[in-house]
Amino acid sequence: MKAINVSTFRNLGIVFQGAIVAATTVAAGFKAEAFDDSADRDKPPVIAAIGERMRRFVDDKEIAGAVTLTATSDRIVHLEATGMAEISAAKPMKTDAIFWIASMTKPITATAVLMLQDEGKLSVDDPVEKYIPEFKNLKTKDGEPARETIRNLLTHTSGMGEASGAEARGIKKLADLMPIYISKPVAFEPGSKWVYCQSGINTAARIVEIVAGESFDRFVTRRLFEPLGMKDTTFYLAENQLPRLARSYRRTDKGELEPAEIGLLNRQNPTSRDRYPAANGGLFSTATDYAIFCMMILNDGEFDGIRYLKPESVKLMTSVQSGSLKTGFTPGNGWGLGWCVVREPSGVTAALSPGSFGHGGAYGTQAWIDPVKKRIYIMMVQRANFPNSDASEPRKAFQDVAAAAIDAAK
Repeated sequence: MKAINVSTFRNLGIVFQGAIVAATTVAAGFKAEAFDDSADRDKPPVIAAIGERMRRFVDDKEIAGAVTLTATSDRIVHLEATGMAEISAAKPMKTDAIFWIASMTKPITATAVLMLQDEGKLSVDDPVEKYIPEFKNLKTKDGEPARETIRNLLTHTSGMGEASGAEARGIKKLADLMPIYISKPVAFEPGSKWVYCQSGINTAARIVEIVAGESFDRFVTRRLFEPLGMKDTTFYLAENQLPRLARSYRRTDKGELEPAEIGLLNRQNPTSRDRYPAANGGLFSTATDYAIFCMMILNDGEFDGIRYLKPESVKLMTSVQSGSLKTGFTPGNGWGLGWCVVREPSGVTAALSPGSFGHGGAYGTQAWIDPVKKRIYIMMVQRANFPNSDASEPRKAFQDVAAAAIDAAK
């Protein structure tokens, strides 16, 4: 199995139409260098079995196409594009394709919160009303005060109500969502149950804005995306990025794939800034960009000599904080701060070690980190109507095949 064994993901750039494969990874103590394999200048490292399995899903019209990436702590061992980015135009999928990653935004939101905690500017155990005083008016169904903490927001134990599509349409700032959330009684006593909650994550991002004194999109761009070199990760695509955006599809009852809209955009162009930065699920990214973020987390908050999070903050985020509460979306999971954590691997998570953590997205994107085996698994697809995007057959097949191949190569 060929691998790109290099020293940093920071300047990762991959051009597969006639020029360079330049990539980086981040093991402590290494210096940045570019990879240039003259024998395979136009090909990334590939585990053949992964592509073969993904092509079956394309042939069966489960997905239009995919980008899959697997990395260890010090190398990329697989990066491949399969199928089509746009079926009607016969446009092949490429490894630099951009995807709406939906709820894979949530771990980035949690990271932003923990960065501010590391700086002593907030605590996840602070009451929300410390930063948004109007939350004193949040009530239970019985009309009693509902006291929320930032921890509740990030563990999906807040019980907060959601903004309807009609209510959210036309909202341009996170601040303008807060009155909508506060007007709705919580469904249960905060901290007593786990129910996946979009409003809690957006409220956490609003706290980041208040504490940092800048918009959430600017904060994560300035503090994470720019220094990490995540050049294609954004809430608002640039015009020159649009051609690389993979088309979204849904599978019909007849087993065909038809185009689907990105619901979160409310029919707006992905370049439009006339909408709020949806911290619950608004980011676009690439497989290689998200791998950079995962590598930083896998390396205990440090990347290319720069520390973004304290090791203890990474541990806090990525270990179970939901206690014994039953959580989604597949059996055997708990919840950290913005991350799903695998307690007992089974089924779709069988290839992962206990303590692995990650997150999926509504249209089937997945990113999982195995801290025991020091591996990263990223799958980018755009299918709108998987019965359960976290338990999809493509996800299970990708992780199973990738893990088996890496194990066999040892």
